[in-house]
Amino acid sequence: MSDAGSEPQPFELGPGAGKQHAPATLRNREPIAAMLVELLPKTGTVLEIASGTGEHVVHFARCFPDLTWQPTDVSADALRSIAAWRDDTGLDNILPPHQLDLTSGVWPAIKVDAIFCANMTHIAPWAATVGLFEGARQILKRDGALILYGPFFERDVGTAPSNLSFDLSLRARDPNWGLRDLAQVDKLAVEHGMRRTRRISMPANNLMLVYQAS
Repeated sequence: MSDAGSEPQPFELGPGAGKQHAPATLRNREPIAAMLVELLPKTGTVLEIASGTGEHVVHFARCFPDLTWQPTDVSADALRSIAAWRDDTGLDNILPPHQLDLTSGVWPAIKVDAIFCANMTHIAPWAATVGLFEGARQILKRDGALILYGPFFERDVGTAPSNLSFDLSLRARDPNWGLRDLAQVDKLAVEHGMRRTRRISMPANNLMLVYQAS
């Protein structure tokens, strides 16, 4: 099953602290970081989309101290949690979290060297994935990469039964959610002047996908 598949909602770590904890982050952060070593530039700015609790960005900022990390999320609760984790660590390569609604068409007026997005495409409407590619093409520097992590359907690869169950559970919660067809994601990328350059199998039936300007 995807590492997000059976997890409860993030929960508060302390009264009034604002910090939240998502158990899946402890399991997937090391495998993700190990692959990001190959995929991220040595220096520059990485925009993280849908940063959630903020635990990923804190871990990655420690792993990649020469990169500047810009966390974002649409949720006010998530932004508070990200800020709390950032404040606790004292890391100076994490910028204050920025609210970003992928469906709004409004993106920060910056250029970044890479974009990282984990476990968003299946827990958001398709319009959010469309917005992600629209924005990525605008703000990525030349040769910059959009890196996606999470579970996807692949037409030529069998789907794990646990991921099928996960998809059904997501659609029961919200009919606009669900695992995305990788062929449709690739088609969307092409429509926005990008192409997939890497497909990496990850633990727990997840994939790491890399898209760059075509």
